[in-house]
Order: sequence, then C-alpha cells, then structure tokens
Amino acid sequence: MINNKLTGMGVALITPFKDDDSVDYDALARLVEHLLKNQADYIVVCGTTAETPTLTNEERDEVTRFVINCVAGRCPIVLGVGGNNTRAVTERLMYEDFTGVDAILSVTPYYNKPSQEGIYQHYAAIAKASPVPVVLYNVPGRTGVNMTAETTIRLARDFANICAVKEASGNFTQIDDIIKNKPADFMVISGDDGITFPLITLGAVGVISVIGNAFPREFGRMVRLALAGDYDNARLIHHHFTELFQLLFVEGNPAGVKSMLAVMGFIKNRLRLPLVPNTIKTYEKIRRVLDELNVSIK
Repeated sequence: MINNKLTGMGVALITPFKDDDSVDYDALARLVEHLLKNQADYIVVCGTTAETPTLTNEERDEVTRFVINCVAGRCPIVLGVGGNNTRAVTERLMYEDFTGVDAILSVTPYYNKPSQEGIYQHYAAIAKASPVPVVLYNVPGRTGVNMTAETTIRLARDFANICAVKEASGNFTQIDDIIKNKPADFMVISGDDGITFPLITLGAVGVISVIGNAFPREFGRMVRLALAGDYDNARLIHHHFTELFQLLFVEGNPAGVKSMLAVMGFIKNRLRLPLVPNTIKTYEKIRRVLDELNVSIK
C-alpha cells in the first residue's frame, strides 16, 4: 500500500558531480548506501534538490536507472516527473518505463502561472496518464504559483491515484486546512525540513527531506519519534538542527546540503550552472555547526 511506503522520512537525493561537471556515479552509489544503511524510508530521485533542470534527458534517465539498481528494492523510490507543458509530461508518463518506481512527484506548473482551474486540469491529465501513484508538489517560492487547499482537496477527492501532496508553501493555515478536510487516505508530506516537526503534530505523515542526505539516521529518528507521539524527544532533535536548517538555504538549494556532504567527505562541492557553491563564509559556518552537531547529537 502506497501510504505505508511514503510515511516517515523520504530523502530528496542530490546529484554529485565531478570536477569536469560529469555525474559522479561512484559518489552517488556511496550516498545511496549511506541513506539505506541509516534507515531512510524512501528516496526521491530527480527532484529539485537533484538539480534536474541541469541534467540532459539521457543523464536523467541514467541517474534514475542507476539509483533503482543500487537500491535493488530495499526501499521505495519516488521519481520527479513534472513540468509546465502538460502534454510533454503526460506523454512521458505514457511512454517511459517506470519499472522500479513506486510513485511520481509532480511539481505545479512553473513560469506559466496557471489559474487554479488550470492547475486542476494539469494534474487531472497527469493522474489519467500515470501508471503509478501521483504525489502533488506545491512550492510557490520556486514556481510562482500557489496551489490552494481547495484545489489540492478537489484533486485528492476526484482521483484515487493522487495519493499525497508535498507541501512547501510554508503556509500553516493552508496546510492545516488540507489536513482537516482531505480524504482519510490522502497524505500530507512536509516539503520543508525546518517545519516538519510542527506539521507532524498537525497530522502530516513525514517529510521529503534535504538535510536527510547528510543526517538520515538523526533526522529520520526525529520524524519517527514525532509520528509516534513522543513530541518531547522529537523536539529536542528538532532544536539541535535549527541553525543548520537556516544555513541549508541561505544561498539556495542544494548548495547548502552539498557543502555539508563535502565537509563530511561524501562528494565534491560541485554544482552545475546557473547554481554555484556556497561562499567560503557560509561553507565555514556549516563546517563549524557540523562539528558542534556531531558532538551534541551523539
């Protein structure tokens, strides 16, 4: 059942690059093993954090197949399949091979700024075309358009295979409205590490996490404690990460988490243009906080 697969901490997987800008598959394999060893509940491939807009179609497909083969059925996989051209998205869903993919994550159409009816019809077409369950993704800070609670609930009620929403609007009133009025089996997933703890207390089922790339065991434990109702201990872990949450996004995503992973020795600190690595000042702040955090959470 898809609800069981997407509860807890999913990790929005980064794409590591070599100095020549090619995909670093050795580092990618190490990172996948790190996530599996440290109890990530599922992995999201080719999402925003993966710098997917900078990958060629061939690289995107190769990264997807590589991760599926590395995981080898040990955890569910969610694949980012979205865009602002509805026809192109639905054709991809109809003709590509989704073997090994448990669900897709599809972002609201960006740049076009569709109306709420346009957003509804976009996702209706995706739901009809998709061979796997669909997770809606609302992130107005990136797309320029907010999918309202009313539209989300309408989609959840009208299409059985629209199973969840990754909510990254940061609007607690909106997210609480979805949780209050959604169908019973429709899941609300946090799209923001920093507010995951309070959203779980409201009824969210977990998070698709950026910081989970670096701290899957520790952040996953916070999520599991919160889901079990142990809010006191979950809150302690949440507060340990507070400063790191801020540093994650001060110069954009995934620059922050790539700095963390570089400090930890997993990857080279490389991004593809138009994204660039953190400044030295932010990088050193991250190094300092990581040193402190490694002591405090042991």
